Amino acid sequence: MLGSGVVLGQQTPSGAYAPVNGLKMYYEIHGSGEPIVLLHGAFMTIPGTWSGWIEELSKTRKVIAVEMQGHGRTADIDRPITPANLADDVSALLRFLKIPKADILGYSLGGGVAMQCAIRHPEKVRKAVIISYAIRRDGFTKEGIDALSQITPDLFKGSPIEDEYKRLSPTPDGFANFVKHLMASNSRQVDIGADKLKATKAPMFFIHGDADGVRLDHIAEMYRLKGGDLHGDIRPHPESRLAILPDATHVTLMNRRSIIVPMVNDFLDAKPSNQ
Repeated sequence: MLGSGVVLGQQTPSGAYAPVNGLKMYYEIHGSGEPIVLLHGAFMTIPGTWSGWIEELSKTRKVIAVEMQGHGRTADIDRPITPANLADDVSALLRFLKIPKADILGYSLGGGVAMQCAIRHPEKVRKAVIISYAIRRDGFTKEGIDALSQITPDLFKGSPIEDEYKRLSPTPDGFANFVKHLMASNSRQVDIGADKLKATKAPMFFIHGDADGVRLDHIAEMYRLKGGDLHGDIRPHPESRLAILPDATHVTLMNRRSIIVPMVNDFLDAKPSNQ
């Protein structure tokens, strides 16, 4: 549900900081073209989630990769780490960068943030790609929900996630407090809202693994809320899309970059059916 465990990669930083809602938010810009914002999963960073993705997407787009509150080079503040709060930060960053509208691609927690961007700041979102997330807590499998309750700072001792936090964070000794803060925020019953998702105007592409911890019936529900589940040969199919990759978990799904990136590019480049 939160999103961790992606193999960490190496990437040369080329970033800056923006004053955003009490944060000094770290971000990087790569490439040129239509803007797309990349949002990592929980406990993750830009290199930890997007190594290889940035290189591919920036061939044709301006990629804005961010590190959200408490993650990577962005220090934590005294505020719940929720998708709604993080979405407000993304919107404020786009205003700071003078980018009127962008595509948003979010993985796990970042997927929840992407949906909240479309709900709370629709004027800022052209299209959204949601990788492995749900709109309510019960959208995740019971095993996933139960596993979350077992996450403590000790679970990460000696892990690449802890090591990267210590290497990048402005508060390298604060990892235990960060984990506790993030888990306390996540323990709240966060419901993005089916009615709110249905009301969004931005087309969405839901990408999941067939064993990624999000219930298959919930995945179908989200797609239906965005106009899916119809016969595309009989009437125009929706601009929103759904992909479920076989033999893919929440973690290994992100290793399918060679499959996912072309699908993402096709979705983002597609013209509305009425044009």
